Amino acid sequence: MTAQADDIALVMSLEMGKPVAEAKGEVTYGAEFLRWFSEEAVRIHGRWMHNPAGGSRLLTVRKPVGPCLFITPWNFPLAMGTRKIGPAIATGCTMVVKPAALTPLTMLYLARLLAEAGLPDGVLNIVTTSDSGGLSSTLQADPRLRKVSFTGSTGVGRRIVEQSAGQPAAGVHGAWAAMRPSWCSPTPTSTRPWTAR
Repeated sequence: MTAQADDIALVMSLEMGKPVAEAKGEVTYGAEFLRWFSEEAVRIHGRWMHNPAGGSRLLTVRKPVGPCLFITPWNFPLAMGTRKIGPAIATGCTMVVKPAALTPLTMLYLARLLAEAGLPDGVLNIVTTSDSGGLSSTLQADPRLRKVSFTGSTGVGRRIVEQSAGQPAAGVHGAWAAMRPSWCSPTPTSTRPWTAR
């Protein structure tokens, strides 16, 4: 990815207007997510610990949550993608990525690079659409989906939470409107998310 930073930065700049120098910075930033999560993958084995009561030991095992849906924003089309894709690859999850309708080319370029690097077919699936709401509601209704991660506006985030209510996904998490982290329970009792402030 870093070897093709100039080309990726040019695509990003042409598709969304970010200055090329800034886009190159995003390539470096995005590549760092992939590097960091690849290094964390070797530490995913879990661990033993003593029970707080002292009478036994506990084993923590980390395993894939299952198929994930990642929805990325237009303003950081590469870095927010690698921030979601990196941990999914490291933990063995398959994923569907729906890039912003304004910036699909950057994500398609990344997918091509990951395929060239050896990522197996079917692990990363990019879906572009001009009907984001229709696509995300269809995908969220799929019983195989286990996690939804979203970065974008508060309005769209609320719709995603509403669509996920009563669906089989393990949960929704994301950052809405100026990086305000939000978390929603795996089985929401309300469509109003808790938001950290």
